[in-house]
Amino acid sequence: MAIKDNRYTWEDYRSWSDSERWELIDGEAYAMSPAPATRHQLLVSRLTRHWANFLAKNTCEVFPAPTDLKLSDTDVVQPDLLVVCEPDKIKPTHIEGPPALVIEILSPSTELLDRGRKLDLYAASGVKEVWLVTPYPALIEIFVLDNGTYRRIHAFTREQTFHCPSFPALELDLNALFDLPVAPEERINVVREGHPPYTARREAEPRAAPVTSQT
Repeated sequence: MAIKDNRYTWEDYRSWSDSERWELIDGEAYAMSPAPATRHQLLVSRLTRHWANFLAKNTCEVFPAPTDLKLSDTDVVQPDLLVVCEPDKIKPTHIEGPPALVIEILSPSTELLDRGRKLDLYAASGVKEVWLVTPYPALIEIFVLDNGTYRRIHAFTREQTFHCPSFPALELDLNALFDLPVAPEERINVVREGHPPYTARREAEPRAAPVTSQT
């Protein structure tokens, strides 16, 4: 929930209790939702481990939440994961300046904020690539910065071969990543390719003889 009566700053933010999690966007304070669900945390853990292994011989580093990302004096957020490739942006208490890549794992309580104001903030701050990850139904949407705004270049389901624009050598097994518990009430009837039920009947019917004109 945004507190719109005041505009807060990085100094204000740093004075707040560590027992509460907040984000600042244009000086407005947003209370983070309660502790994420286990499925959300499994995705964070798996992605962090995969990125850490991939970056083991790289100058880039991966940081999972909660890591403060300061994009301005009035913009401080905590992405689920972020990849930083410039060592001078890694401060003792936070990351300062746009990282190379941000990953947000969506939930019903945060999706509007993640897709709206946070995505706009990342674009305005110069974050080159953003992933929006939907745990179920499994989906990774890839956005790349293009003239100051994001262009969605692909949406990967678990059956597809994944590729990352900023890190082409990165390989990700989406079936393994999204091997997550799903409650029976979450089952979704997914649209699939098939044939209309009348097709077989129509093909079984005898074809009418062509009409020929007689002169």
